[in-house]
Amino acid sequence: MGLGVAEKNKMAERAAREITEGMVVNLGIGIPSLVPNHFKGRKNIIFHAENGILGIGKSPAEGKEDENLCNAGGFPVTLETGGSYCDSSVAFSIIRRGLLDLTILGALEVSEKGDLANWIIPGKKVPGMGGATELAMKTKKVIVVMAQCDKYGKSKIVEECTLPLTAKGCVDLIITDMGVFEVTNTGLRLTEIFTPYDLEDIKRSTEANFDRAAALRFI
Repeated sequence: MGLGVAEKNKMAERAAREITEGMVVNLGIGIPSLVPNHFKGRKNIIFHAENGILGIGKSPAEGKEDENLCNAGGFPVTLETGGSYCDSSVAFSIIRRGLLDLTILGALEVSEKGDLANWIIPGKKVPGMGGATELAMKTKKVIVVMAQCDKYGKSKIVEECTLPLTAKGCVDLIITDMGVFEVTNTGLRLTEIFTPYDLEDIKRSTEANFDRAAALRFI
């Protein structure tokens, strides 16, 4: 069973709390694209898309989409006042120069070492990795937002990734529908658990080893 709208928005809202004023942020497709809908009182945040946008705004209202304005995943977006367009070579130069403060990506697997696999399932016909490798390796901070388990109930937080890697040791924070894990030098640390789950639910649904924070929070 897939995630519901409320769960997706809860994860996006939690990811939005990692963004501070003045940041330049790239958003992946799916749940990360909901992040601009969850800001209260914060200004001077610029959202970047690798197809050539600086200044992405909230998702457009249904029926108000502009077919010529979309993010890198092809989904409709709006443009903030003062936003701008560029070609993809300039957009990728921004990434490769290390000018992005944060990227928020989806994933198929994340290892306990922070390795990321988010672009292909062997034997399946799916799109290529796009800008994920550059984003994962060159952005100052990488957050993954994903379901705790896949559609078969298998943990997506694993000891070692079995799918082709996007990048090694790049993930700083994992936000799932169950909680939040920090990736540290010594492994994963569970810092938050989301209602209605408890620690035993997390243990059953996580293949990787993890420690719990001394000040573990229940949200």
